[in-house]
Amino acid sequence: MRIAALVRTAAAAAACSVLLTSCGGSGDDGDRGDEGAARKEGRTDARAGETSRRIPDVGDRLQARIPKNSRQVVAVYGEGRNSADATVVLYTRTDATADAQRPGTGKSGADASGPTWKKSRSWPAHNGKKGWTPDHRENDKRSPVGVFTLHDAGGVLADPGSRLPYTESAAFQAPHYWPKTHWHDFDHVIAIDYNRVKGTPPNDPTRPQGQRKGGSIWLHMDHGSGTSGCVSLSKSGMRYLLRTLDPKLRPVVVMGDKASLRG
Repeated sequence: MRIAALVRTAAAAAACSVLLTSCGGSGDDGDRGDEGAARKEGRTDARAGETSRRIPDVGDRLQARIPKNSRQVVAVYGEGRNSADATVVLYTRTDATADAQRPGTGKSGADASGPTWKKSRSWPAHNGKKGWTPDHRENDKRSPVGVFTLHDAGGVLADPGSRLPYTESAAFQAPHYWPKTHWHDFDHVIAIDYNRVKGTPPNDPTRPQGQRKGGSIWLHMDHGSGTSGCVSLSKSGMRYLLRTLDPKLRPVVVMGDKASLRG
């Protein structure tokens, strides 16, 4: 495991830094605990714990693209096709049949059969500054609509306890000719598997579909406005996802503006 980690770190250091311009993110808000962070970030956890048979507000087309063995979904609900505002929600799949066998669940018969999705947490977020597109291109400033797997993580800061393979490297550092508010964008990142090689550091430059299709689409830290194509949320939100997303549960992200998600 240590040898593999050293290989990943070396690969990250060698990756082309120009890839960082595909994203944009936030300053360091520190760790204040879940309750304090929720107040600061305006996190919307009021209905956390509610369950549904499907990922809410996602239509049949994208719902069918969620792998059957996936038990964790990060849903990114963009406000509009040309909007940079979004909400990130984490859902965990549970076995309702097993729940029904536990005392006090109040479930029985047909209502207790089949899997359900439980809402765990949600956070305010941002996406591409020009909104969303089903056909992402390099430097179009829009985030790609679709369903993508999540395999790899990394960042400038040390691993906060990530379950995903994590590469710590200074190579993630945002250029200091960017506005100072963006310097901590990549303290923590999770690679979205759009036009990349799975199992490599998030800043690996390889783009299997070619440079024109863009790449380096990440979940990363927020700076309060739109990105160049990534999805950004708070530091505490990123740390929660890093500590919660589990490769054994086959996590994926379902992302897009609300109309595209329903379509």
